[in-house]
Amino acid sequence: MSEEIKSPGTGPAESPAPVKHEDDAIYQEGRVVARVFEPELRNDAREIHFAEINQSDELLLPEECEFQKYRLMIQRIEYASRIDKNAPEKGRVLRGVIAEVLGYRES
Repeated sequence: MSEEIKSPGTGPAESPAPVKHEDDAIYQEGRVVARVFEPELRNDAREIHFAEINQSDELLLPEECEFQKYRLMIQRIEYASRIDKNAPEKGRVLRGVIAEVLGYRES
């Protein structure tokens, strides 16, 4: 007979509780990297249009990101500004953004 010996704390791994995503935030690697304004989901084209994305200094544009329940890839930006002189607290501002819906994020 053989018995399996386990040290304390090596039992079945508990899965971490799912993180509630904020409705106006874009995430990369579990961190908020931008805030959105006026998102519009277009199911027929599998795209989300954002009137504005701000506080986006940490948003890596060529990388996949998450918004609400979606996994996205930003495809087009009509206008980008490093700083809005009228609202410097917004950081980098992107306007007229179109993101392709790649699928749904794992919850």
